[in-house]
Amino acid sequence: MSSYSYDIDATLNGDTCEIEYVDQEKVDSVRGKLKGQETLFDLAELFKALGDSTRIRILHTLSHGDELCVCDLAALIGMSQSAVSHQLRLLRIARLVKHRKSGKMVYYSLDDEHVKKLVELGLDHVEERH
Repeated sequence: MSSYSYDIDATLNGDTCEIEYVDQEKVDSVRGKLKGQETLFDLAELFKALGDSTRIRILHTLSHGDELCVCDLAALIGMSQSAVSHQLRLLRIARLVKHRKSGKMVYYSLDDEHVKKLVELGLDHVEERH
C-alpha cells in the first residue's frame, strides 16, 4: 500500500493537496513564528467587534480625525442615539474607541492609530475588488 492518501471529493474540488506530504522543515519554521492561543483568541474577538456594519460605519466616521459626541455620530450615521451609544459601548470594550466626558457631553475618538490603519487597510482591500 502507498504512503499517499487520496480524498476523491477534495481532489475534484481542488481544495486540498492530491497527496499527503508534510514538509517538516517548513512546518517547523512557521511553527516558531505562530502566536499563542490567547493572542489569537483576542484577535478573533477584535474581528468580531469589526464584524458589524454599524460599528464599521462608526469607526469609519471617527477615522476622519475629529472626536464626535454621540449626538453628532447619530446624525451622521442616521441612527438613534441609543443605538449608536450601544455600539460605542461595544467598541469601547474592544478598545477600538475611547471617550472623554466634558460636562454633560461624551466625546468619542478612535483609540489609536492602529484602529485607523485597520479601517484604512480594510477599505483598501474592499475597494481593490471594485
